[in-house]
Amino acid sequence: MDSKINRKEKKKNSPPESEVSDQDIYEAMKDIPGYIDITPGDFKEIYQLASRHALKRAAESVKAKDVMTRKVFSVKRSTPVEDVADLLALNGISGAPVIDDDGKVAGIISEKDFLTRLGIKDTGTVMGMIARCLKNKGCMIVSIKTGKAEDIMSSPAITVSEDITIQEIARIFTEKNINRVPVTDSNGHLAGIVSRADIVRYVPAQYKE
Repeated sequence: MDSKINRKEKKKNSPPESEVSDQDIYEAMKDIPGYIDITPGDFKEIYQLASRHALKRAAESVKAKDVMTRKVFSVKRSTPVEDVADLLALNGISGAPVIDDDGKVAGIISEKDFLTRLGIKDTGTVMGMIARCLKNKGCMIVSIKTGKAEDIMSSPAITVSEDITIQEIARIFTEKNINRVPVTDSNGHLAGIVSRADIVRYVPAQYKE
């Protein structure tokens, strides 16, 4: 609970890159004693550049362990597919790590894995998915109903260490086209999970895409 509160406080206190008006710059310059040989426009440009550098520095210093969610919903390789679907639906999450008998991350199971097994490549709208599924000979739902998590999970899982920076995680999200990544400790065991939502307030815009 404490870690969640601290994380919320960090996000709440993160300085936004606000727009500064010419009047704001003019008033700030008047507060500085002595003569300043610089125009309000130059001052504003310096301020904006400094703000971006500050955000970039934060992205390079904040690590996975600082923003990750420590209470992670996970499943085992042998967890029935039905139970996995219930877990995701009841907790409002779109994916969960799959853990092997040694407590290490064996894969990831997500909505996308379910849809792929149902023969649905383009999610679109809910009705679009239903229509596509109905055209696919019973939606293929029976074929996965008795399966286990390991049967449809994406493997091997992409994981990161606790000390990786959120800037590096943002790049992984972009390069791998994923929205979340499990965080493992020094023994390779699941320690938490980082999603795009966890880092979006820390990373400058140029690192989000």
